[in-house]
Amino acid sequence: MTSWLHHTYFAVQTTNRQFPSLSYGTDWLAFAHLLLALLFVGVLRNPIKNIWVVQFGMIACIAVFPLAFIAGHIRYIPIFWRLIDCTFGLVGIIPLFLSGYYIRKLEQSGIKNK
Repeated sequence: MTSWLHHTYFAVQTTNRQFPSLSYGTDWLAFAHLLLALLFVGVLRNPIKNIWVVQFGMIACIAVFPLAFIAGHIRYIPIFWRLIDCTFGLVGIIPLFLSGYYIRKLEQSGIKNK
């Protein structure tokens, strides 16, 4: 693991030194994460109407697994690191599943949201 981390650090350091514009992509990645997080404000405001956001989140959590194993293999990411990546999907789906469960119960109770 140490060898791989050193190799990865060297690759990032070299890339940033020679091609600093390439890191611009990580800025857009962060921007996308912030926008996706904003979607969940709708769930707080009107959970029944916006249950699709919770379902989308669960789909995204499930999609982590094939991405980690397919892209990880192509990019020579060690298996232990791919498993760590998969834990994000595994841990993330738990609160989303519970949220979906409680939203469905709220919907069945007949309580109306604005």
